[in-house]
Amino acid sequence: MIVNPQLFNYRLIIGSLIVAITALAVFSFTNYESNKAHQQFLEQEKILVESELTQMLKRYDEVSTTNDFISSKLKEAKISAKIALDSLRLLKTDVSVISKYKIQLNALKTKNKALFETIDSLEHLNQELEKDKRLAYNELQKQRDQNTSLLNENKNLSEAIEKGALLTANSFEAKAYQSYKGKQYETRKAIKAETIQVCFTLAENALTLSGEKELFIQIVNPKNNVVADKGSIDFGNSSLIYSAKKVVNYSNNVLDVCTNIVADNSDKPLTKGVYYVSVFYKDRKLGHTQIMLD
Repeated sequence: MIVNPQLFNYRLIIGSLIVAITALAVFSFTNYESNKAHQQFLEQEKILVESELTQMLKRYDEVSTTNDFISSKLKEAKISAKIALDSLRLLKTDVSVISKYKIQLNALKTKNKALFETIDSLEHLNQELEKDKRLAYNELQKQRDQNTSLLNENKNLSEAIEKGALLTANSFEAKAYQSYKGKQYETRKAIKAETIQVCFTLAENALTLSGEKELFIQIVNPKNNVVADKGSIDFGNSSLIYSAKKVVNYSNNVLDVCTNIVADNSDKPLTKGVYYVSVFYKDRKLGHTQIMLD
């Protein structure tokens, strides 16, 4: 068989080119994967450095000290770490950048170790001083307690007498009434109710100062508004919006009290729901009850 030399050379060149291109493609792909893995490694290193700097800043924020010199050193270290973190986030990741900031991170760690050791030492010293201070204070307090024991007993006795002399009440009851042909009839219907009668009993108490007592009744409707609003009265720093005022003559004996509270035109018809009734003497609530209107 006769072989054409020129055709053979062409085939040889083409075969060589295919092999070269294939080898170049394999090399390029391998090099790309290698660069990609290297870049991912650098990115991971950058994240680790950023994380350590962030944790370092967090620890600075958690540390508190009254020592001015230590405070200034903490502030300087925090500024350095913040600048390093902000710069690292802005710069493109490469080997030189990571190396530079790892060196800075290690330098900050070394500085922090000495700084926090000093803080721990001061903290230990402060704890010892605080312990001595507490011991001295407890000893002083013991002396004061012994000296004021009798005064405290007298004060407690006075407070007990004052508390025992407070005006008290019980048996709170509220009923709704409607008017029909000049007579009052009890009702549970909100639309028919015109008057709410509040009754209670002032308890017997020989320690309570006898005489006239101003009692205030407050009725709050389901909409949280005061029924038959008569305005407010102030008791020192507190004030009370009331529905009625009842003046009674208390002589230290049991006293039954009843009062009728007529709803204003603006309250009518009364709203369905629960009405909360409270009785006050000055700024102190004597007791409460409630009534449900359908």
